[in-house]
Amino acid sequence: MKPDDPLLKILACPLDKGPLHLLAEEAGQEEALYNPRLHRRYPITDGIPQLLPSSGEQVPDDEHERLLKRMTP
Repeated sequence: MKPDDPLLKILACPLDKGPLHLLAEEAGQEEALYNPRLHRRYPITDGIPQLLPSSGEQVPDDEHERLLKRMTP
């Protein structure tokens, strides 16, 4: 998924219905969507966002700070 993909403008967190941010792919880290308000990360598998509430994972505070730096504008 690219940062300018129009799909990113309409995707929302299944829990709080707020916007999600793309986490760019990094060495050892796959692409994902992130909700910084709830500290939840949703995987992107084969280019398809997995947006079921059960697909998301809660991230600890220290990882949250690291993920904020990976978010694309």
